[in-house]
Amino acid sequence: MKRLRAALAAQAAHCEALGSPFTARLLTLVAARLHPGTPLADRLFDWPGDLTSAGDSVSLRLAGALHALKLQGYAPLVAVYPPEQADEDALWSAIRTALTERATFIDGWLDSPPQTNEVRRAAALIAVGHWLTARFGLPMVVSELGASAGLNLIWDRFALEIGGRRLGPPDSPLVLQPVWSGPLPPDARPEIAERRGVDLNPLDPGNADDRLRLNSYLWADQTHRMALTKTAMAMADAPVDRADAIDWLAGRLAPRPGQLRLIYSTVAWQYFPAAARETGTAMIETAGAQSDTGSPLAWFRMETDGTAPGAALSLRLWPGNHEIAIGRADFHGRWITWTAPDA
Repeated sequence: MKRLRAALAAQAAHCEALGSPFTARLLTLVAARLHPGTPLADRLFDWPGDLTSAGDSVSLRLAGALHALKLQGYAPLVAVYPPEQADEDALWSAIRTALTERATFIDGWLDSPPQTNEVRRAAALIAVGHWLTARFGLPMVVSELGASAGLNLIWDRFALEIGGRRLGPPDSPLVLQPVWSGPLPPDARPEIAERRGVDLNPLDPGNADDRLRLNSYLWADQTHRMALTKTAMAMADAPVDRADAIDWLAGRLAPRPGQLRLIYSTVAWQYFPAAARETGTAMIETAGAQSDTGSPLAWFRMETDGTAPGAALSLRLWPGNHEIAIGRADFHGRWITWTAPDA
């Protein structure tokens, strides 16, 4: 019992820190008031793997299932979810009712890991894309690992407003405005020659069930975040292949004369098995060693490095195997600290 309660409490703290007091309240209530005794509760308490956000993210699976029910119009949850206000007893009563009346739905939802496809992380991609364009001046072949629905594969179609400047298309319907620290990226707009992503379970923004799943993992009190995702889903058209990321990557590493190959992940690489990360790193390094100035290779990651705050923004470039720490970013893209050298 302690494992589940600890995982729920830890995730509640993460949600509070990431600006979702409602989701923090919800998970705190479940941690305090849920008890074994039903098949669904027993499954949660007896979960065989790592329940935490570093493993199976069981807390977010459950929160996503409940939010999906609310988005479908399930009345008990609609009455207590934002924008409505409810005290702890009323909120727990609605949750308990859902766990009973919609146990089959929730049980099925728990089978799949969360897929947030956080659009605000694209702010870091826009900045990196401009920096790489200023450095190399080449069109890019873009490959995203763990692309989910491919929303962040179209980062060059989003606008980034920082420091009184706007990077990206002047007429983009999606504008990102993170709190920015450090020098501004160069004003060198990227050109994407080809883009493609990979995911074990890609989601289709054009499919109603997949849209529900994407929206469910957003937090109900973060309306701006949901609005951005809705806009991105309407724009999305990038192909995402269903495959193992490392197997897929092998076919994306060949030199592209006159083009820059950009491989990237945003809070995805860290969830790959250790053996897969080791294999993928070796593959990328081998491809990098075979690169030249006419076909350079860039590997960008926005991933946890065990250091607070936020995620590390790391970049490796070939030829030359240059490792560049270009800053840090909030896991949801709310702020970026940019430390990249002049391109």
